[in-house]
Amino acid sequence: QVQLVESGGGVVQIGESLRLTCEASGDIFSINDMGWHRQAPGKQRELVALISIDGIANYKESMRGRFTISRDNGKNTVYLDVVNLRPEDTAVYYCYGDITDKTGYDRRWAKGTQVTVSS
Repeated sequence: QVQLVESGGGVVQIGESLRLTCEASGDIFSINDMGWHRQAPGKQRELVALISIDGIANYKESMRGRFTISRDNGKNTVYLDVVNLRPEDTAVYYCYGDITDKTGYDRRWAKGTQVTVSS
């Protein structure tokens, strides 16, 4: 059974940096795109960034500059580095992978990790 597990969330201070990690495990044949979304309180879930299997990254325009997505294909892992955190970055962050396993091809999501930016 394929699952994605995130780590690295928590409470951080304004201006600090953070790395979120998401590892996919299970009987995985391949992973195409991986990415991150987030959902702030009272708002809709939004794309943060995604990265292709060959490392091409794309960001929501408002996320450029402070957010960096990367991946390690050998570890089935995607990372999200955030610098200069702001209160508006407070959200639940969800990673996903477009994964092929024995059941076929599908987008799989992690459960989400809370990031709270505090003053």
